[in-house]
Amino acid sequence: MPAISNDLSAIAVDVLKLRFSQLLINEHLKKSAFRIPVHLALGHEAIAVALARTLNPQDAKVLSHRNLHYNLAFGSPLASIIDEFYLKETGLAGGQLGSMNLSNADVGVIYTSSILGNNLPVAAGVALAEQLRDSDAVTAVVTGDGAMEEGAFYESLLLMSTFRTSAMVIIENNGWSLATEIAQRRCPIDVAGLAKSVGAPFYSLAGNSTAAYIETLQEARKNAVGGHTPVVIEVELKTLGDWRMINVENPNGKYINYHAGTAPKVELSDDALLTNSGDDPVHLLVQQLGEQLLAEMATDVLAQLKREIA
Repeated sequence: MPAISNDLSAIAVDVLKLRFSQLLINEHLKKSAFRIPVHLALGHEAIAVALARTLNPQDAKVLSHRNLHYNLAFGSPLASIIDEFYLKETGLAGGQLGSMNLSNADVGVIYTSSILGNNLPVAAGVALAEQLRDSDAVTAVVTGDGAMEEGAFYESLLLMSTFRTSAMVIIENNGWSLATEIAQRRCPIDVAGLAKSVGAPFYSLAGNSTAAYIETLQEARKNAVGGHTPVVIEVELKTLGDWRMINVENPNGKYINYHAGTAPKVELSDDALLTNSGDDPVHLLVQQLGEQLLAEMATDVLAQLKREIA
């Protein structure tokens, strides 16, 4: 086996932390322990880790309802997030924000919204404020393929470009809305063409290689700052946790896409791999690091997290 770089090992630890943190939270969800809705992001770990390793401390982060993986990747403690989901005073936001509006200014997450597309105009305003201050900071806003259908997406992108703001618009495209596939609800959207129409550089990410994502995001951030422009990054991914529900109407099982709440068929174990395919960022790490090394790292990471929340 070729020598493993320290960077790849550190990236693997970050991805495993995100995966196991969510699996631990899922165990609480399976017990119906939280009184609030929670959106996991199993399968989204590569882009969250890559963005966290790309942005500078002064960069503003603006998130959507599915924000758990970014809050964790940017440094919000797992224990305080769990307490927040229990609405405890010891929670990350004193039990006041819950899940879908969870922000943490200490790690640069200045705004998060549960309203579809609402965070985009907010991010445009933040980016404009940074531009007026002649700042080198970037405003990074995370949205999805559903919010991209809202008018606020184009209007915000147009404003960002018109006023020459430095922004990164990250679109997580998992191919689904709450219960329908993209092809079932709308025609295809040429995101690259849409970005080009307002003069914004476009990047496409796929394959779940965190290291490759970091390289692309670093280039995108450099272009956003140097060109005083928003850049649009579409990330193709799969939200893991889907399952088949067998009932009288569907004896062979009805496909249930994971959107929010419990991932009932996902179990917590020392094995971080959820699916042995390219849909899972951990799958690629197994290929890169080998099963034995990754298994040893996974055991250590899970044990550490359990100690943190004990």
